[in-house]
Amino acid sequence: MIKRGEGACLICGKPVVYYEKAKKMECMICHHWFESHAGCEDGHYVCDECHGKKGIQIIKEGCKSSISKNPVEIMQNLMEDPYIYMHGPEHHVMVGAALLTAYYNCKGFESEDLKRAAFETALEEMEARGREYPGGSCGYWGCCGAAVSTGMFVSIVTKATPLTGKSWGLSNRMTSEALKAIGDLGGPRCCKRNSLTAAVAAVRFAKENLGVEMELPKEIRCGFSEENKECLRRKCPYYGECTD
Repeated sequence: MIKRGEGACLICGKPVVYYEKAKKMECMICHHWFESHAGCEDGHYVCDECHGKKGIQIIKEGCKSSISKNPVEIMQNLMEDPYIYMHGPEHHVMVGAALLTAYYNCKGFESEDLKRAAFETALEEMEARGREYPGGSCGYWGCCGAAVSTGMFVSIVTKATPLTGKSWGLSNRMTSEALKAIGDLGGPRCCKRNSLTAAVAAVRFAKENLGVEMELPKEIRCGFSEENKECLRRKCPYYGECTD
């Protein structure tokens, strides 16, 4: 597998193309067959599991070692790793994981042992749920995985299930608010822009509805525009070189 910045296809680096109708395709890494709407110009395909495997491991390790109360800062640090690709389903885990990290760092518990146990359990649950949300859903389902990841975050911390009342409502409201913020910016997709936008919406939602005030940077700048040929550039609120 190639590293981030060496091209869209993880096998050869060529651009990814999208199909109106799904095709039966073999993952070039695990060699299992899947129905997919995407492959590279040369026909290479990498499944979501293989695409995100290394990145999700890095996300978990980074979150466990972070003391930040700022989910955007946490994500931007993670995004610098070469295995967090420009686009990909690993972002569906990363957004919620960064929010959980900042949330637990803000909230705290009576004892450090209880805090770590609860946080690490929540992080494992975030991985399990986020892995199930497929890549490309932003375009094909009309529901970006970064927004859904914020709903997963709220669901986990409020212990929502399909049968709960208030927590069920909060989880769905969180997803809808993040999704609206993402949709208002328009396409084409950018996993970095969508992740940052979803996290900002979640910080505001958590303050108003969960009573936990996480931190945000005074200014958010993205330094990945050169890696994204579909970047909105000056139409994106985060366009520009990364600054401290």
